[in-house]
Amino acid sequence: MIWNKWTQFYFHLPIFLRLLFSVCLLMLLFGYLIHIIEPNHFPTTFDGIWWAFVTGSTVGYGDYVPLSFVGKFVGILLILAGGGLVTFYMATVSAGTIKHEKNLTEGKISYKGSNHTILIGWNERTKQLIQMFKEHHLQTDTVLIDHTLNKVSYQNHRIHFIHGQPTSDEILKKANIEQATFIIITADPSLTEEEADRQTILNIIAARGNNSNVHIISEILTEVQRKNAIRAGSNVILRSNNFMSSLLYQSLFQKDIQIIDIIAKTLEEQQFCTKLIDDHLLEHEFYYCAQHYLHDGKWLIGLIREGEMILHPSFSLKTQKDDKLIYLKAMAE
Repeated sequence: MIWNKWTQFYFHLPIFLRLLFSVCLLMLLFGYLIHIIEPNHFPTTFDGIWWAFVTGSTVGYGDYVPLSFVGKFVGILLILAGGGLVTFYMATVSAGTIKHEKNLTEGKISYKGSNHTILIGWNERTKQLIQMFKEHHLQTDTVLIDHTLNKVSYQNHRIHFIHGQPTSDEILKKANIEQATFIIITADPSLTEEEADRQTILNIIAARGNNSNVHIISEILTEVQRKNAIRAGSNVILRSNNFMSSLLYQSLFQKDIQIIDIIAKTLEEQQFCTKLIDDHLLEHEFYYCAQHYLHDGKWLIGLIREGEMILHPSFSLKTQKDDKLIYLKAMAE
């Protein structure tokens, strides 16, 4: 009964561990055997084990050599059995390493970490986002889910790639969505705006169904689907079309200034933040609060009051309890 349990346990181990266990067991057996046969030349069991590993791995230092006929015959058996087993073990480890690297590149390996960020969709926006993660040394692992790519090099992008549909529970579990902190869903550029928004909403539903607490940021292209994205469970909705239209409109009146470059530079180097107002700033004018934040290298640009965003308010506006201050700070902070 016990033997059957050990046999089942052994054959359920990964092949690398099975081979390593077999090599060690074989070397221990031959080491003990040579110690029993030639106790004068191999005074301890460890000396015999050392000789077995050196001989079986075909290193052959020659510091211990069997002298008797029986000892030499044991050595021949060790070379035939142990040498082949060690060689097979090394070849299996090498092949397994190459296969694992290939599977990792092709998105077949599950992610085992936690508190990570999941990106859905491979496009210029996600590429730039990953680059910003690198430049600003964001302390989070990044997992990419995409069904259009065949492979992504981990060495080049420092991301864990999962190949498959982001609406599949199996694929989301491979990305360990249950322990993810953020999910960023971008619009599929290969689809029409209506189709891309429908796909985004399906992705939101699948993600929210697998993790009710994860913070979901999604890109929606059409206004009509904005409310549906919120109903589906998205925490933040980004309207990229509205943003670009506003930039183009601003550019009409700024012929000598590259307004888009200015805004892009600001977004790259500065971070928008919100913070519940501190008690010592209550009932003070906005100008006073702005001066206070400037001392800390932060640029106060507005506040959120009763769900309404107020940008660049009057300097004489007095703060109230539960106000959230909106400010810019350098990315490096």
